[in-house]
Amino acid sequence: MDDDITVGVLSLHNSKETKAILNAVDALGYGTAWLREETLAVDISDGAVTLDPDVDIIVNRLLLSKEEQPAEALGLATMLDRMRPMLNHPMETMTAMHKFAAGTALAEAGVPVPDALLALSADRLNEDREKFGEEVVYKTAIGTHGGGTWKISADEPVNPMVGSRQAFLQRFIDHDEKRHSDLRVYVVGERVVGAMNRYAPEGDWRTNVALGGDVEDADDALTDEVRTMAKRATDVVGLDYAGVDIVEGADGYYVLEVNPTAGFKGLFEATGRSPAPFIARLAIEQAGGDVDEEQVYEIAATLDDSRPACAPPKPRETTTELSVIGYIEEVVAMGTRGQKTVLAKSDTGATRTSIDSRLAAEIGTGPIKDIVKVKSGSVKSGVSRPVVDLVVGIGGHQHTVTASVEDRSHMEYPLLLGRDILEHYHVDVRRRADEEGDRAGEEVALE
Repeated sequence: MDDDITVGVLSLHNSKETKAILNAVDALGYGTAWLREETLAVDISDGAVTLDPDVDIIVNRLLLSKEEQPAEALGLATMLDRMRPMLNHPMETMTAMHKFAAGTALAEAGVPVPDALLALSADRLNEDREKFGEEVVYKTAIGTHGGGTWKISADEPVNPMVGSRQAFLQRFIDHDEKRHSDLRVYVVGERVVGAMNRYAPEGDWRTNVALGGDVEDADDALTDEVRTMAKRATDVVGLDYAGVDIVEGADGYYVLEVNPTAGFKGLFEATGRSPAPFIARLAIEQAGGDVDEEQVYEIAATLDDSRPACAPPKPRETTTELSVIGYIEEVVAMGTRGQKTVLAKSDTGATRTSIDSRLAAEIGTGPIKDIVKVKSGSVKSGVSRPVVDLVVGIGGHQHTVTASVEDRSHMEYPLLLGRDILEHYHVDVRRRADEEGDRAGEEVALE
């Protein structure tokens, strides 16, 4: 046993899961370090490599799907992986993040996965659509929190790319016509530490907690078959810990995804158990330390995602500069059928982005997720409009938002950018991508 062990968590984001793992390590009596922008440095001097802060093992919590330059983050993790032992090695994490790569690995190992098709040409991707049935899932290979995922009809043509993201088709599996659900099983090491049923929110079919899905404890009802499948899937992809998403169909269970950075909130809400101390224990034990199992379960009864002791001091002033966007900006609207470059108007008074119905049909933004009420200058009570998923590209950045669909044929611009996108930018009202004056009287969405 070695009590002088420091566990580092590699995370460039202020995620609650990172904080929970660091707090769990601290509660178990071992040292912690947060490897991030303010703290991490690697020095090569006279052939000697020094890591600062020095750690004995690293827990990889990089959110590659959210990185603007995932190759840079992947390179950083690969460098650190060569220097210290690591949980969730970078290449295995990248395999898991790329949903089709993970599906390929699982299928080749004999783990049941839904039928799927990835093709680099639109003709090839669309020619065998009928084999998936009346409805098919269309999703980007890399995505998170349900973004970049659509359920479409089998006769609706799609493109192999959504913006800069590769996309593929996947068989839709469901065993409950009233409310779609699946299982999230959290695996750490060789054990299942918790499981929950996830139910899609009303008007949607995606079960992600981040989208408002409901959860319930599934530990007691979890069969040996599902436990074995979840552990097997984690092992095949090569991860040390993961949230494994499993769905039950008419002919058995299938693995949908193996998530290396699955959130803790939903599982804790459903089971009253946090995965953080189990991940902490795995790291400590692999570094040569010893952990009392009873203490792990005591810590797991609380999800402590408060600011950890090893967090760098908060800066006195926030100096983050937002990118500038014009009052009228050229953007790329992207859907399941394609993309189109259009002029969009920035409206800081609008909560939600809105798109012209004709443009929405042209690029394929369906299906309709919900009906919402928005304000209009001419209708005091507001009007009801459908909302759909929309991907908007601006200057190399992509934003997945839930946009309202309306008839904007009487307006000059087919797309109105609301605060769901503008919150990431500084709006310069003097900057315009067009040469003509704007029209007044645009609608403002309800809060």
